[in-house]
Amino acid sequence: MISPTLFQKEIDLIIANAIREDIGDGDHSSLACIPSDAKGKAKLLVKEDCVIAGVDFAIQIFKYVDPELKVEVIIQDGSKVQIGDIVFYVSGKSQSILKAERLVLNSMQRMSAIASKTRSYVDILRGTKTKILDTRKTTPGIRALEKWAVKIGGGENHRFALYDMIMLKDNHIDFAGGITLAITKTQEYLKVTKKDLKIIVEARNLTEVQEILSNEGVFRILLDNFNYEDTKKAVSMINGKCFTEASGGINEVTLREYALCGVDFISSGALTHSVYNKDLSLKAV
Repeated sequence: MISPTLFQKEIDLIIANAIREDIGDGDHSSLACIPSDAKGKAKLLVKEDCVIAGVDFAIQIFKYVDPELKVEVIIQDGSKVQIGDIVFYVSGKSQSILKAERLVLNSMQRMSAIASKTRSYVDILRGTKTKILDTRKTTPGIRALEKWAVKIGGGENHRFALYDMIMLKDNHIDFAGGITLAITKTQEYLKVTKKDLKIIVEARNLTEVQEILSNEGVFRILLDNFNYEDTKKAVSMINGKCFTEASGGINEVTLREYALCGVDFISSGALTHSVYNKDLSLKAV
């Protein structure tokens, strides 16, 4: 994953762009009927059981819109909440609260959905050594939020983007002329560019696992669409020489069985691409 400083820059960009998109030259609904000096208070109300996520992000949104807005947090990120719970109160200029409202809700509803799904996967894996990873299958423009939500839910982040890790997948291998050539060229590239990037290599079968193992410097082998039996065999072949990752259509039904095969990680695009926003509301008090 990228550094905390770079991650925060991504968050700052998301807020600035989202506010630009939503407000434009002004929130004319509020400007038309609410005095500029009017003060108000609102609460973040839970309308669906979930793992709450995005509280800290909401605070950053409110601060960006109006540094004088005050947020009183009742429930922290990562907590399980129930219908009727109040997560926080925000108070200050009514116009400012309304400017921030939609971005806060859109973000927290999606982040809470991702955190909730991630937590359910983490619970399934409990008692095994396997950790759940997200992927790059995220919503364009808000990847940082979605990966943040995975962490809040108890999962781990895979690479953030194309620039912070080397991942040699089937197409890279085929275009490069084979596994060994792809790995060799990659290691030469890293030497020339003086980049310190971990290398993950995808294997489509046990023969490819064996070829990857004949090369040095591989951080993790990705076992793509392996069945249970071949996953167990691959883990035995690798025998701790590098980390192992299982991927490819693994869901709630098959998740624990793959973990019991002994892999270090399971990656799942479903954490971010197959969730429905949780029901939250910002209501005037």
